[in-house]
Order: sequence, then C-alpha cells, then structure tokens
Amino acid sequence: MGPDKSCFLKNLGVAVLSLCVLITGSKAIASETKSPIPRPEHPRPQFQRAQWLNLNGHWDFAMDPDVVGIKENWQNTLSRFNKKITVPFCIESRLSGIEHTDFINAIWYRRTFTVPKVWKDKRIFLHFGGVDYECRAWVNGKPVGRHHGGSISFAFEITKAVKQGENDLVVYAFDDVRSEVQPSGKQSTRPESYGCVYTRVTGIWQTVWLEARPQQFLESVHIVPDLDGKRFTLTPTVNGYKHNLEFRATLLTDKGKKVTSEQDSATSGNPVVLSVKSPRPWSPSDPYLYDLRLELLDGNKVIDSVTSYAGLRKFHIEGNRFYLNNKPIFLRFVLDQGFYPDGIWTAPSDVALKADIEMSMAAGFNGARLHQKVFEERFHYWADRLGYLTWGEFTDWGNAHSFGNPQGVLNMEREWRDTILRDRNHPSIVAWTPLNETSGAARNNYEAYSRSVKSLLATTRAIDPTRPINDASGYVHVETDIFTVHDYDQNPETFKERYAGVSLDSPANAFVNVAEVSVPYEGQPYVVDEYGGTFWTKDYVNHPEKAGKRRNNWGYGKTQRQVEDRIKALTDILLNHPHISGYTYTQLTDVEQEVNGIYTYDRQPKFDIKRLSKIFGAPAAIEKRQD
Repeated sequence: MGPDKSCFLKNLGVAVLSLCVLITGSKAIASETKSPIPRPEHPRPQFQRAQWLNLNGHWDFAMDPDVVGIKENWQNTLSRFNKKITVPFCIESRLSGIEHTDFINAIWYRRTFTVPKVWKDKRIFLHFGGVDYECRAWVNGKPVGRHHGGSISFAFEITKAVKQGENDLVVYAFDDVRSEVQPSGKQSTRPESYGCVYTRVTGIWQTVWLEARPQQFLESVHIVPDLDGKRFTLTPTVNGYKHNLEFRATLLTDKGKKVTSEQDSATSGNPVVLSVKSPRPWSPSDPYLYDLRLELLDGNKVIDSVTSYAGLRKFHIEGNRFYLNNKPIFLRFVLDQGFYPDGIWTAPSDVALKADIEMSMAAGFNGARLHQKVFEERFHYWADRLGYLTWGEFTDWGNAHSFGNPQGVLNMEREWRDTILRDRNHPSIVAWTPLNETSGAARNNYEAYSRSVKSLLATTRAIDPTRPINDASGYVHVETDIFTVHDYDQNPETFKERYAGVSLDSPANAFVNVAEVSVPYEGQPYVVDEYGGTFWTKDYVNHPEKAGKRRNNWGYGKTQRQVEDRIKALTDILLNHPHISGYTYTQLTDVEQEVNGIYTYDRQPKFDIKRLSKIFGAPAAIEKRQD
C-alpha cells in the first residue's frame, strides 16, 4: 500500500503554475492524477474559493548555514539561489530532491508567478499550509509578511506588491529545534534520529498557493452542529465590512439539493441558524456530510462565495462515558504520527492520506490520536468523509522544558490557538490534546507548568466549548475532562492487575502514572491512550539473533512469534473492563528506527490484518454494556 513516489518526480516541470478548480464541498474526490506538480489538490476543502493557483513544484533554492542571508539581503540577490527543490517537501525528504538531514537553521526559496488577468481588482493572498518554523516572504523585493509557527497554516496579503506579468517571490525559513522554545513535536535534537524521535522538518512542508478574494470577504465561518436542536449555527468573520452587507448560508444535501437557506446582517460574530427538519447525523457507520454554500452579499449581488461542508453530530461526556449522537461509544484508537519515508511530515499524495485512514479502519480501529503533529487539513477532510474519529493534538515537544520561559509559553499558546481556530469545524475531531507526557516539566517547575496548562485550557474552551479536553496525554494531569494514562507493560497479568482499581465507586484507587505531581482520578472517562508498542520486525522470524542487535531499534516487549497473542491479551483487558472508556494502541506504522507499528514504515502489513480487526474491533456488546 506504499505510494509510488516516482510518478511525481518524472512529471515535475520547472516553475510550473497550475490553475486548480476542484469540485466543491463533500463531493470533492481526490484521485491520483498526472499533474505536472505534486500535491495538486485544493489544500482547504472545507473553505474553498474557485479562484486559486497552486505554487507547488520546482523552486530555486539556497542554503544559509551561517544565517547571514537577511543581513546580506539575499532576497535581492538572485545568484544566491543555486539549487533546486521540490515544494511542498521539506529539505530533509527524498521527495524534495535535496535530502539534507544535518542541521540547517536558515534556507531560502525563489520562484516566479503570473497573476491571471481575471483576478484584476481582486485582493491577492499568498497561502502556506505549513513552514517550520519562522517564515518571511518578499514579492518583487517588497516584504509581505512574517510568521512564527511550524505546524499551522497562514497567509500574507500581497495585493500591493504584485504587478501585471511576471512576479518574483522569495521565501525565507528559519528553524532551530534546539532552542527549547519552539514547538517541534518528534523532531530530533541530535544530528541523527534516535529512540522515539525522528528526522527533522525544515522550511516549507505543505502546499503553497495563491487565492483571489474580493475587497470585502468572508475571513472565516465557525460552524457549530446541534444535533439535539436539529440545526447548525454559523458565525462569520468579515474582512473589510461595510454597511448593508449580508451573510447568506445555504445547506444542501450531498447530492446538491437545497435543504434550507438563511441570511442576516454580515456583522462579524452575528450568527445565522440553519434548521434541519429531518437531520441525518454524521457517525462512523454513516459519515454523512451536508454541503454548504457561504456567501457575502452587497444588496442582491453576491460578492464572495465559499464552498464548505459540515457534519451534524454530537460528542459529549456523561460520568465516565463517551457518547456520540447520544449513544455510548468505546474509543478504539491507534497512535498515528503522520510520518512518511519519502516525505517525512508530508504525505506524498492525497491518496496516501486517505490510505492511512483506510489501513487503520481495516485493522479494527474507529479513530486515532494524531500524535505530536498538527495534521494537514486534507487529512481531516478524509477523516470527515470516512467517519474516522480523532483527537487533535499539538507538537508541544521541543517546548518540554520551557514552562516558565515567557517566549516558549507564548509560542506554544499562539500556535495552539491557531490550530483550534483552523480545525474546529471538522466533525471527525472529537477532543483536543494540547500536551503529551509532561512529567519532566511538571517536576522541574510545577507552579509555572500548572499555570501554563490552565491558561492553555482556558484558551481552548473559549475558542471551542463544544469538545472535551485531555490536558496532557498520559502521566501528569492538572485539569482535564478525560483521564489518560500510558502503559507499555507487556505482561498481561500485571497489566490487568494495574487497572483493577479503576472504578467510579472508588476513584482514589485508580492507577495514576505520576501520582506525586498529577491530580488524582476523579471519575472522568478513563482511557489508556498509549499501550502496546510491541517491538517486532520480520527479522525476529527469520534471523532472531540479528533482530536484537539492530542499532537504534525502538519499541517495547521484544516478543517474537506470539506477538499477535500478546496484543490480543492486552487489548481484551481494556475492552472488557467495565470502567475503561477507550484505548490507543501504539502504533499504526513503524517510523524510522521505531519498529512497533502494525504496518511497516512503507505501509506494508506486518501481521494478519483480518485477525487484528477482530482483536481491536469492539463487539457491539461493549457499547450496550455502557448504556
């Protein structure tokens, strides 16, 4: 199931500019194409305008190892750009054409583009799906923007800098994963990958694109589903507002039939309510998506139009149970780190994103913890379409010891805020997890750590009060709606004994990873959101004497032929526990030296997937038991 990267490289053209107009809303279907550029699909299927240009492909490139380019004005020195790179792949990846895996703090990109004549009198925006970490850009030598944050999408308005005909675009990226104030997830701070950290991601790693907008436009629309009330509430933010503008939202079936339409004054923050008389809920068994047409009107004239989609679903907590659409659900999750052997953080194709979800579902999982990475919007789109539940998580590692450092906390809070704002409309995301395994930070300075956690939670709830929060996955909790623990014990007997005390009747007896700094369990949904991690490679079958000597291999429980039985024994304990509400098995795929996936790094099955589907797939009796 590994994607064929060669189909991209042989078709790449130099400085290719492609006008891409995709089918709108939930009807957009991604497919492998023979496009001359990589990743040609629209990056934001949930907020899409018709007029956009994909800037992926070959760019001129320069390394700046001494970080002197800004001082020496490299943006105006074309001779510096003496290499080629394939965007949107990071320089460490094979698909970039560079594959530079040593430390490099500063890099430069350059290309030209031409704005279509039909965009005359429009406002032009330059979009980046992701640039790690600091990004600056110039158009025709004029600075157009500066952004900090390696995971989240952003845009610069370049209207005043563009001209007719050919335009020159220069992009600078600065990245220092060793700074300890920069969220970087699982990127190694050593020259090499080791343990459970991997190859770094420097510079552009998601699609770069241009978009034309009118003088007044919809900046965003917050979509809140209300299944009990049979309605959606849509709240716009309008840029360039003027008197008498109106916002109109039209709900359609997935076949394009109008369900309802409402409009009101287009004042930012003024909601429009779309009532649905006979709602069709979104769920894993029926991931139904309504299409949306979002319009800004000046009198009777539509001046801005955006296509979107939404799922009408409800996810909530009662006591120690999760409920989806008012029915109990057990979360059968897998840990997904979103790394690829040829693209690192960047999937080689849209089809590869979809395939990862399909592989997970084939193994019996109904969702995933998206671990230490802010996944791209196309992944969430496919999760929405396929009915795949996720917890949105942040890349907080790299900031692990910066609690108490104002710059580190600011960097983390700002980027986490932007993550929620970008992704909160996706029905597949059912909870937020800003932090992961923070026992070191808590022990180092608990006062600063706990204040930072509470601030993160307050920000999260203010932006999105509809989803529960797992404050820090595993180990240390300060204030949390979901109580999670991590446990890589490979012995089923001691594993079972550890959770015997988990009960609503006596919550004080529940197992807590780091009880000396974590708040105690108080009866929330209890989830073992990392377990398994079972180390296994084919070497164990063919050459067991070699497997244990492979340098840097990382995993837990070095079992051999009986690994599937071990997985079953551990999983059955969690599935059959009356007071445990979910699990996350580690993990979906191997990642570099970490060989505890159920698939290899190139997405080949390591086990009998049909048997795993029976192991991880909870029988209906589990949900009935929770009712």
